[in-house]
Amino acid sequence: MKLNETADFANADLSADPARMPNWQARLVLGFADDAGTTRLIERTHFGPLRVQKPLYPEGAQVCHAIVVHPPGGVVGGDTLAISAKVGDAAHAFITTPGAAKWYKANGRISRQDISLEIAAGARLEWLPQETIFFDAAQVALTQSVSLAKDASYIACEIFCFGRTASGESFNGGKVSQRTSIRRDGHLIWWEQGALAGGSAAMRSPLGLSGKTVCATLIAVGKPLPASLLNAIRHQVGMIVGNAADFGISQLKSVLVARYLGDSSEIARHVMLCVWQHLRPELMTRAAVVPRIWNT
Repeated sequence: MKLNETADFANADLSADPARMPNWQARLVLGFADDAGTTRLIERTHFGPLRVQKPLYPEGAQVCHAIVVHPPGGVVGGDTLAISAKVGDAAHAFITTPGAAKWYKANGRISRQDISLEIAAGARLEWLPQETIFFDAAQVALTQSVSLAKDASYIACEIFCFGRTASGESFNGGKVSQRTSIRRDGHLIWWEQGALAGGSAAMRSPLGLSGKTVCATLIAVGKPLPASLLNAIRHQVGMIVGNAADFGISQLKSVLVARYLGDSSEIARHVMLCVWQHLRPELMTRAAVVPRIWNT
């Protein structure tokens, strides 16, 4: 289905019980290319309720911002979302979402999201969706595969919230599984997989969530960064979280990983924003301009 085609989701009652809502099978394919210093969105093919309405240039022509919209507003059991993006030589793409993703209580089926990202020579990609909320009893499988050219750069962040704590809900049932792989110049440089069952011992274990309800991870791939920068990040984040045990950052050759555990999605956002603001000028050679959509 091309850009000018639409899926028929207008008649769905999105205020109804999520377990009774129809299942969506949605795909989005994005392509970015450098055109004499301007990054252009040259492909945005979609099927079902996933789309990018138009490319945005709040930083000027060199960086193309794309906001991925999922009109139903939430994901139910049996839904499948698939997003792939290719960033061509020397292009710079910034991909985010307009708000939090919501994964509803399962209706007997697993909901899935598959992300595939490809970053060509000299290209840069920032994959920075807003937070993800897993409702109690959600059954979710997430996979992400990233392929970078040798001199490409990449920053990605995810914030997971287990249960709607503001509504007094805990994640006592269901399961969230995740698998992430990153390859650079064809070589596997990062592999991570895991599964967390609601109400399990892993949610309380210091090897798991340690009793926390929010976890955030930022992964950056590019040139090795100086220890002084990592120390500056630790210092700044320390003033945000107060407890040094809630945050960690480490670097292994070209891969940098920052993690936060806590009970507040707002604090998690501040922490990840702080890390990104320090890393972006080094890895992307651009000032960290906060997208307006993050403040709405």
